[in-house]
Amino acid sequence: MEQRPSWVPKEVDVSKPSAARVYDYFLGGSYNFAVDRAFAQQLLSVAPTMPMVCRQNRSFLRRAVQYILGHGVRQFLDIGSGLPTTGNVHEIAQAAYPDAKVVYVDNEPVAVAHSELMLKDNDSATILHADVRDPDWILNAPQTRALIDFDQPVALLMVALLHFVPDADEPAEFMRRYREVLAPGSFLALSQGTEERQPPQVHAVRDLYNQRANRVTTRTSAEITAFLGDFEIVEPGLVFTPEWRPESPSDVPDEPELAGFYAIVGRKP
Repeated sequence: MEQRPSWVPKEVDVSKPSAARVYDYFLGGSYNFAVDRAFAQQLLSVAPTMPMVCRQNRSFLRRAVQYILGHGVRQFLDIGSGLPTTGNVHEIAQAAYPDAKVVYVDNEPVAVAHSELMLKDNDSATILHADVRDPDWILNAPQTRALIDFDQPVALLMVALLHFVPDADEPAEFMRRYREVLAPGSFLALSQGTEERQPPQVHAVRDLYNQRANRVTTRTSAEITAFLGDFEIVEPGLVFTPEWRPESPSDVPDEPELAGFYAIVGRKP
């Protein structure tokens, strides 16, 4: 059995895989344990495209942040931010605008612990240990209010998050709460797993997650679009991640649906 690293928070069960740490593994990160890597190999045995799926999702995040920066927004609330890897939101935003503010939120203790270390000298970015299903705590937490002015436009990011929230937890209701707090000119960017236009192995991936790690709820294009409420959908609308404003036509594969995640960005009128 892998020895428990000294930095791992005591509440972390290192005998069970974590979706956040598996995602980190597929992105080439090092914040994962033997149990996560073993589970990742199980996923690869039924869906060899998993690393590509994660990379495409990460690339969508980067392009969405750059697009939103281009529309004058300098405040980012990234919920379900995951483990720190190259190309974090604060790195992208503050490289262009050093005064940009970023609040990360995650319920994975390992992600929070490493983010705290990464951000300890950054006065314009912080991490909050919380769950997306508790919007009032997230929106009113001292860490959030210290950096985010909700009277000004904010970018709310929920990338590769909502498929880990079952319908029983009423995501439509807490999404409404987030939207209503945002000022006009704010953006909401999200990606979510789907079974639309997917190969049969997507069912095996879902079943593996449901048995071993965080349970997965895939959604249809209509269900995902509904999370944006009355926000104005940015072109090109709801598309698979590599199709959302690619930097070059050559960046879009012949079968973009194999990226497995829908991506969408909306702006509050």
